[in-house]
Amino acid sequence: MASYLQVENVSKSYGPKVLFKNINMNINEGDKIALIAPNGTGKTSFLRILAGVEGSDGDGNVKFMKDIQIAFLAQDNIYDPDRTIREIVSQEAKNCEKYEIEEILYSLKLYEADKPVSQLSGGELKRVAIACMFVKKPQFLVMDEPTNHLDLETIEYLEDYFSRQKCTLLMVTHDRYFLDRVCNRIVEMADGTLYSYDGNYSYYLQKREERMANMRRDIDRARNLLRTELDWMRRMPCARGTKAKYRIDAFYDLKERAGQRIEEKNLNINVKSSRLGKKIVNCSHVDFKWDNWTGLKDFTYNFAPGEKIGIVGKNGIGKSTFLNIITGELAPTAGEVQIGETVSFGYYRQQGIEFNQDNTVVEAVREIAEVVTLGDGKSVPVSTFLNYFLFPPSMHYNKIEKLSGGEKRRLYLLTVLMRNPNVLILDEPTNDLDILTLNVLEEYLKDFEGSVIIVSHDRFFLDKIVDHLFVFEGEGVVKDFVGSYSEYREYIKEKEKEKKALERAQMQKNVQKKGCQANPQQPPKRKLSYKEQRELEQLEKDLEVLETEKKVLEETLSGGELQGDSLREASVRIGEVIALLDEKEMRWLELNDN
Repeated sequence: MASYLQVENVSKSYGPKVLFKNINMNINEGDKIALIAPNGTGKTSFLRILAGVEGSDGDGNVKFMKDIQIAFLAQDNIYDPDRTIREIVSQEAKNCEKYEIEEILYSLKLYEADKPVSQLSGGELKRVAIACMFVKKPQFLVMDEPTNHLDLETIEYLEDYFSRQKCTLLMVTHDRYFLDRVCNRIVEMADGTLYSYDGNYSYYLQKREERMANMRRDIDRARNLLRTELDWMRRMPCARGTKAKYRIDAFYDLKERAGQRIEEKNLNINVKSSRLGKKIVNCSHVDFKWDNWTGLKDFTYNFAPGEKIGIVGKNGIGKSTFLNIITGELAPTAGEVQIGETVSFGYYRQQGIEFNQDNTVVEAVREIAEVVTLGDGKSVPVSTFLNYFLFPPSMHYNKIEKLSGGEKRRLYLLTVLMRNPNVLILDEPTNDLDILTLNVLEEYLKDFEGSVIIVSHDRFFLDKIVDHLFVFEGEGVVKDFVGSYSEYREYIKEKEKEKKALERAQMQKNVQKKGCQANPQQPPKRKLSYKEQRELEQLEKDLEVLETEKKVLEETLSGGELQGDSLREASVRIGEVIALLDEKEMRWLELNDN
């Protein structure tokens, strides 16, 4: 395998804070790598260095294969609000034909390509950024949270695309299904060091646990041996022989190893929820319309204590609007929403809140409360509660502007939970949180005694928590599906199979009907000649072959794998196949009508 990239002694610090130091890494052609690390450890900085957006400290160096084309997908992308989607994407398409640009826009469902950026949702902006990446035709992709803000349909399209595509990529993502199905190598950044594991995310979890167990055993052995060496040191403090000096040096190495601590920092979410009565939120024949857009139509549902609901649907379909309606922040255009008297919402918004960037971490929290009531009924000062959320005392007086994106999201989550809510409304809670935080949050939500309503694109997160889904289908229609997200996808796949089978059966029936139609007023059909009979039999075989080829071509083109000449050839061929089908069907009908 060709080496696409070599990382040599790369380091990064911000003031006194060292993110990583003297990191070395090699990326080969075909590697699909996920970088995993807690928030605030420098994942984004590392990606930006590898993508050439910023430099390494000191003598660190990144060497690329000659003439390799690299594309970088940042977490947030800023575009001229007055420019259209097509203009922005076309500007990045130096080596792309016009029809290739249109294919990429279509595959990412950017159908309204003349719409200005100022009118785009967060999900649409993300798809524009991905389109800009694709039109560069890169051999090596560097992606920072590629699934953030995307709807589930687009995530599954990208997952399928990257898992089948022969490409090289390095990415940071919290989407564990995406990691499992796309990546063939996991790199963990811990304490400024990289640990590499060949395999997917599930394999990484297994091997990481083995590594941690081996480290614990090594430390235990070093501590046992240290006791023996410590006795020797006390008995021979003035040893001067070469052998004795070697043993003394070895003693200090051993002492350092024995003093190691494996501190797996885990979030500790232990917050009391206030008492919740039987009435949560009752919705009766609720409508919501805005100009020509319909978000809800005749929605009726009584939310129950303890239920956990996932909300899924395409970007811009009205999911966040729905949350604002049931929390009473937005009035419906028709119908009624009644909120129970005991309800205390904890609303975690997708856009977060605007912290005062000049405030310290502890000041931001003290603006809400001085003490927090825990699950066992005890109260603790906010400084202690910050420790539970992985903000140690050394960070309490850090300015908020110094926090990473993930740390700010974790601080926001803390401010929501410390109010002791009994109904949690979570709008894309997994964005920018690291996997370790998500694991703990999932366990907390599973045991949460109140009600939980979640909008999320994270399928793993939904599968672990929710017991049913509200599926937003468009035009205000909301369907209730009992089960997990994975169960819902299986259900949809089966429905699609049934639909296609019915369509094929109907097509065959229509063709047979056309061929068998006869007018009793006309004379009986003449008998086909031997040559015509053979032609008819051959036509039936040809039609079957062409239908199969058409289906394969349609699936290939929609799969997004083809590029360049292959894409052009497939596009031309499907046109030829459709024309041949029309021609042969007409001849088949002529022979049957004789």
